[in-house]
Amino acid sequence: MKILISVDLEGVAGIVHAAETVPERHDYERGRRLMTAEANAVVAGILDAEPSAEVLVADSHGPYRNILPEDLDRRARLIRGKPRGLGMVAGLQDGVQMAMFVGYHARAGVSGAVLAHTMADGILDVRIGGVSYGEIGLNTLLAASYGVPVVLASGDDAACEEFSAMAPRAVTVAVKRGLGQHAADTLHPEEACERLRAAAGQAIELHAAVVPFDIHLPVRVQVDLHQLGAADLAALIPGVTRNGRTLAFEAQTMADAYRTLQLIVVLTLARL
Repeated sequence: MKILISVDLEGVAGIVHAAETVPERHDYERGRRLMTAEANAVVAGILDAEPSAEVLVADSHGPYRNILPEDLDRRARLIRGKPRGLGMVAGLQDGVQMAMFVGYHARAGVSGAVLAHTMADGILDVRIGGVSYGEIGLNTLLAASYGVPVVLASGDDAACEEFSAMAPRAVTVAVKRGLGQHAADTLHPEEACERLRAAAGQAIELHAAVVPFDIHLPVRVQVDLHQLGAADLAALIPGVTRNGRTLAFEAQTMADAYRTLQLIVVLTLARL
């Protein structure tokens, strides 16, 4: 059995501010240690339940170079660095049977959620088939396009609610309760890791009940951007149309749609 763990940072216990998530900011080193610890807890929980499992850990925050390789459970393999065609869920293409999302956050605009955003601060909303999705939803859809169910998600309470709306039979672990964009009522990191380890084992046992989404093709995507200059750039991508702040495009697969979204993210960071 091969299992992918995609690990973000904003949804980790104790994390409430960008200073803890951005390289070179003063609390980033603490943040990446907490992120590594939660990844290790889920690896341990998987292997408690399924000792023969092959575990892939995808570092999925920012530069994708946050988890400390030397501190990661040596029984797991680490997917690190960017660019990656499948971004936060790189590894899906390697015969993965199930996925778990750790340290995730709610989509942009969710009231009371900690560090809520969708892929980048320059993106206001992403809609597929008219439905708004954040990173939780986009990555769940991408996993489903490979026939892979997402069986566990952790983060703040808003992130867990967002995931449960898509996968009601999957396991969630709320490691903190959002009090605002930069505030939370959070578990102690050790308590969070204990709960994650137990939940990972539970998710292995219940995984057969989680059925992947059906993906309707072609994938019709709309993206609302904050900066009009970024919209000017993104409109240069073949197949992308623009109406004010809103971009629209179609893709023949969810993976193709995801790759275009990643390119749009890069363009939101460009300086003109």
